Amino acid sequence: EALLMDIPPNLSFEQAAAIPETWLTAYQLLFLVADAQPGERILIHACGSGVGVAATQLAVRCGMTVYGTAGTEAKLETCRRLGAQLAVSYKDKGGFAPAVLSASDGAGVDIILDCVGGSHAAQNVAVMGMDARWVVYGLMGGPRLPADLPILAKLLQKRASIHTSTLRSRSLSYKRELTRRFAAHALPLFASGDYVPLIDATFPLDEVQAAHDHMESNANTGKIVLAVTSPRL
Repeated sequence: EALLMDIPPNLSFEQAAAIPETWLTAYQLLFLVADAQPGERILIHACGSGVGVAATQLAVRCGMTVYGTAGTEAKLETCRRLGAQLAVSYKDKGGFAPAVLSASDGAGVDIILDCVGGSHAAQNVAVMGMDARWVVYGLMGGPRLPADLPILAKLLQKRASIHTSTLRSRSLSYKRELTRRFAAHALPLFASGDYVPLIDATFPLDEVQAAHDHMESNANTGKIVLAVTSPRL
């Protein structure tokens, strides 16, 4: 009961379903783990994902400079539309690091939200600014770092830190406080339309396999929602 939130009056049940747990995850990563501050620069990987879309909106609202990566132009355009100052494909020749360093005038970023892991590690190290916080919350690109990456030396050189986080393993009291803080901040902004729970597609519950197929195709931007209807009596 302590984890329930009121549905803003302007949102449908499907839109409300797209808020947890992606928005709670993004809020936690930004403000409880990374201690994000206005004026900082942030790099959000998979910026077209559910968490990425939420994190982009939260960071822009906070007054941060947002850079995002994704693999398709549709996802990159969504990030730009939501306020990202730079949206770059990780598939570009040379990767995303040159574009991020150019956009930041060589200073790099203060925060990296990383659900990719190993395959982005070397470029993440390259774009970290002084005292950067690298927050890992997923390993879609594998758990292993390149063997020739002197990660500890690079972290020490930049006084940077690595944080890891999963929401599911948090205590009930932690989730209760997170929900309270998030609701106080975000629900009025959903009601005003400043925050938007972006839905890519909605499937009826009996088409759950089609929903999984759509998700596994990596074509979605934002959330995929299953709609549950009451059975006819």
